[in-house]
Amino acid sequence: MSILLVEDARTPQLAPITTGRAAFNITVASFSLLQLVQQLGAPVAAFVRTYLRDVLAHDFPDVRLMGRSADSANDEGPTLVINARLTPRAKNLDALRELWQDDTCRGVVRCDGQIAAVVRPGWTWSTLEAQSGDPLEELVGQESDLPELEVPLELMSWPHEVIAANMDAFDENIRLRLASDRYRQLNDGLFVATGVRLGDYVLTETAAGPIVLDEHVSIGPYTLLRGPLYIGPRSRVLEHAAIKDAVCTGHTTKIGGEVEASVIEAYTNKQHHGFLGHSYLGSWINLGAGTCNSDLKNTYGTVNMEYPGGKMATGMQFLGCAMGDYSKTAINTGIFTGKVIGVCSMMYGFVTSNVPSFVNYARLFGQLATLPPEVMVATQQRMFRRRNVEQRPCDIRLIHDMYRITQSERDRYGDELAL
Repeated sequence: MSILLVEDARTPQLAPITTGRAAFNITVASFSLLQLVQQLGAPVAAFVRTYLRDVLAHDFPDVRLMGRSADSANDEGPTLVINARLTPRAKNLDALRELWQDDTCRGVVRCDGQIAAVVRPGWTWSTLEAQSGDPLEELVGQESDLPELEVPLELMSWPHEVIAANMDAFDENIRLRLASDRYRQLNDGLFVATGVRLGDYVLTETAAGPIVLDEHVSIGPYTLLRGPLYIGPRSRVLEHAAIKDAVCTGHTTKIGGEVEASVIEAYTNKQHHGFLGHSYLGSWINLGAGTCNSDLKNTYGTVNMEYPGGKMATGMQFLGCAMGDYSKTAINTGIFTGKVIGVCSMMYGFVTSNVPSFVNYARLFGQLATLPPEVMVATQQRMFRRRNVEQRPCDIRLIHDMYRITQSERDRYGDELAL
């Protein structure tokens, strides 16, 4: 019995979150989908975009990647096929576990017309390896005898839905996390793993939800922590910070200033004063001192997001920004409400519009220029060295591949974008 995670044709809609990241590796309320499905205790395989396979093979050696690791000795195929955009939340895991444990269950589960999961489809690994397009749509379309299953599963289709899911799933995901024996309760509602250090005069408020500090987290003095809250392993919260209301961080982050209802992935720094709210930050991002984002319109109305297909109503009153991996802001950068910021871009002044990937964005000063991938490769090397991380050939290739696949973002700016 095994599990297959599939990136379907709609995965690029989640860009810039998924530009350099597999959809199953998006963090929501302290868990990624991969981390959740691994709790089912079965081998996991993944069907992902081709350019991500090399770096994923290094980062997730226990995951069999279709197109790289065919196993002709065992061609039985997966028992459970899951859309990699499935929201990583505890109630989705519970639903998957019921499907997994029912030996008589077979069929397809849809969410708003999109395939969320397929149970015991009868596909072989050889059949899956031969697929060049979206295997969910192609193979389900070929199996007309698959019954429709009424199971409540949720998918994420747009960046703002990741931010919304983080807030909505926080309580249930934290309860699931605390079900393990890795944490001990230090104070009422404050749970810590081994090696946690708390500075003097740290104020913890847990009336709205627990605070979970993972291994070797360091909390500076004179800090406010208001739950629900999860701080990932080896992260530092700087002195005088206020971290509150559904914030979750990956490992090895540095967090300061005021942060509210946001996801911050591994190796990202937001360590200086400034506000970050209702936002998603990818990995290896650095926010300069004084950087702030707006998460509320002056009209107090709901926020519309601008995506390649046009404007989309989110129905969310509080919504900040979604920023892709490796992007940076200068000191005192101001990011307007509901902005999408691509990977590997650098911002200065006021960010009043969406920012394409690989761009120096300084519209306040009349400057908007392409940022060559070679610059980001050199920047990556310096960043990695500071964290004692080795820059691998696959990391360099990923930078160049991301530049190639995001060319259409820069093309939309036409003559406005200098070379």
